Amino acid sequence: MTCIIWNIPQNIQIGSFSIHLYGLFFALGLLFGGLTVYELIKNLKVKQNYFIYAFVGILFGARFAHCLFYEPEYYFVHPLEIFLPFVIENGKPVFKGFYGLASHGGVAGLMIALWLFARRNKVLTLQIYDIFAIALPLAGGFIRLGNLMNSEIIGTPTNLPWAFVFPSIDAIPRHPAQLYEAIWYFLLFVVMFVLYKKIGFKHQFGFYTGIGLIGIAVFRFFIEFIKENQANFESSLPLNMGQLLSIPFVIAGVILVFNEQ
Repeated sequence: MTCIIWNIPQNIQIGSFSIHLYGLFFALGLLFGGLTVYELIKNLKVKQNYFIYAFVGILFGARFAHCLFYEPEYYFVHPLEIFLPFVIENGKPVFKGFYGLASHGGVAGLMIALWLFARRNKVLTLQIYDIFAIALPLAGGFIRLGNLMNSEIIGTPTNLPWAFVFPSIDAIPRHPAQLYEAIWYFLLFVVMFVLYKKIGFKHQFGFYTGIGLIGIAVFRFFIEFIKENQANFESSLPLNMGQLLSIPFVIAGVILVFNEQ
């Protein structure tokens, strides 16, 4: 059976400087997503830096959601490790970075941060949401490529010819679920950006936000059927945590798309 052996190193060494590929793709996602937001928001007069709000909202939301929904027992005992990139080993703090980030929490954190930003800058919240909604799939695509570089969020076993084997995990050919998601997010971004170029913001505010929520959450719901669970307890649930968290986003997206102002 043909398959792709995914044996990419997680770090690139350039002299004495090491570049973590996940961090690189995460940064690229923020960069290109940020440039898109800048292009869409430049005619909107605001006093504060929206990127700071967005970055803090995404990071804290994604981190808190992971700890709350996937590893609550551990983080209830080690609450400081939720927002600090250190763990205590043998009584000493050791830098580990943030190894657990939940995308649903990142979206929720971003929405809360942008709501606060909109209030403080006296602009419509849904207008800000729409601008970021167009750019969000682009950033998400790069982040999923980062997950691929990290050999994480792997798919279930498959006999398909494009199956990936992740040697750092096992020798089983699997769906490259991270790549599926990345491709979908990039396609969704192209569709939304082209739509924006054609009609701008002629629809009610919240229209692009709704499309983004539906496009991301519906795809996430169905792709979870070919992804391994991220936590052991999920096998006892009728749907896994990613699917359960997707449902409210789909409902919110439908309401926003069909809401008439």
